[in-house]
Amino acid sequence: MQRKLWEDEGTLDLQDASITLFREYFPSLKADEYLAGLQDVPWRQEEIIVFGKKFPEPRETAWYGDPGTTYTYSGITHTPKPWTPVLSEIREKVENETQARFNSVLLNRYRNGQDSVAWHADDEPELGGNPVIASVSLGQTRRFQLRHKFLSKKTASLELHHGDLLVMSGQTQHFWEHQVPKTKQDISARLNLTFRNIYCD
Repeated sequence: MQRKLWEDEGTLDLQDASITLFREYFPSLKADEYLAGLQDVPWRQEEIIVFGKKFPEPRETAWYGDPGTTYTYSGITHTPKPWTPVLSEIREKVENETQARFNSVLLNRYRNGQDSVAWHADDEPELGGNPVIASVSLGQTRRFQLRHKFLSKKTASLELHHGDLLVMSGQTQHFWEHQVPKTKQDISARLNLTFRNIYCD
């Protein structure tokens, strides 16, 4: 496998993708503040449908956004909770950096190394043709992997740290899938905030 582990920030050199990594976009103290401010999120462990069978989702999630920004994936329909001051502040900073508009955010809580998210692309119809996905990492460092949908040897991997911002845009979701794999390491929790724009009817 042609795998490259990125450590430096900047635009990833990947075919058919537009992905930019901002290392410690939120400095440590500010990231600590945000992490503390999200401890009261009403997390839920949903059930996902895989090949017609239901399984507990291997992480906890929460969905926030503007009214009407309902989001469905893997048989789960999320109805948005109203923005909190912490989430609104993070959204404003991310919008200023990306020059994109986000009306919703999916929060993921990986409680330990056994929590994960499997290979997928953020390509649901309500995200539009070429969605901008801005991902903020808080807490424990976790590995983020990418693979090309049609070119099996095109893969990449990077560690996402506390305060990092990763932005995927352009045709990335058409050609690439991503995942956060399980790890046997004894690690603490990680929060991931993926800001996106839902096109409402």
